[in-house]
Amino acid sequence: MKKYTRQTKILELINEKEIETQEELAEELQKAGIKVTQATISRDIKELRLIKVTSKSGKYKYGTIQESQNSISDRLVRIFKNSIITIEVTGNLVIIKTIPGAAQICGSAIDSLQFGSIVGSIAGDDTVFIAVRDGEDGEVKDLKDKLYGLIN
Repeated sequence: MKKYTRQTKILELINEKEIETQEELAEELQKAGIKVTQATISRDIKELRLIKVTSKSGKYKYGTIQESQNSISDRLVRIFKNSIITIEVTGNLVIIKTIPGAAQICGSAIDSLQFGSIVGSIAGDDTVFIAVRDGEDGEVKDLKDKLYGLIN
């Protein structure tokens, strides 16, 4: 069996099932008709840059770096949701007031969402300034609505 095919199957399996150990992965590959050694699985995990991520059930499972980043983004959005006091617009800026000490993590949450209209953001202790690409009311209002959508 070619490495590409085996590694594609590994990615498919970790996306479909909560695989916690190399042994479980080997068993699933065996069920799929792929004979593999533990050393090969170990190399594949390294080459695929698989990491342990928290599953929805709270257990650790193999996942991709992208899954880990999504998990972090979800946590940041939860913190964002609980930290916002006000969201205001002036010109091409969206100004967010947070509870003390929460602005930087709220800025990280906004950055992780990768809204296309954002040029950049600056976070202090309790305030986040977000510069929107176009000062027209449409883009600024759209961003404000998206942010309110996160907290409601």
